[in-house]
Amino acid sequence: QDQLVESGGGSVQSGGSLRLSCAASGFTFNYYAIGWFRQAPGKEREGVAYISLDDSSTYYVDSAKGRFTISRGDAKNTVYLQMSGLKPEDPGVYFCAADWAGTVLAAVKGDVNYTYLAIWGRGTQVTVAP
Repeated sequence: QDQLVESGGGSVQSGGSLRLSCAASGFTFNYYAIGWFRQAPGKEREGVAYISLDDSSTYYVDSAKGRFTISRGDAKNTVYLQMSGLKPEDPGVYFCAADWAGTVLAAVKGDVNYTYLAIWGRGTQVTVAP
């Protein structure tokens, strides 16, 4: 079964950094665009960042710009989300998702419902202490 596996979450102090990883299981990763999403308790899942299948294009929601960086590993089988300057509003479960580029980008922007995306991981928890 095609799925993604997130890792790298944890608890950090406000202003700290974490690097999240998203790895593919059961399919060829580099045929898909990837999006990172987060879901805080009691809130809807929201987009954070996007990377195209050839890494030529990235997109960040306003709250992530200048603090988060999305990238693919050299072997192209992992996508990372480097998060710096973490704030109290950043915590939640972070998910990665894979699908065709247009759909992923639209979902990260909030233009389509994230449930349209085909492949998801189970998420990794991020906590930020004040």
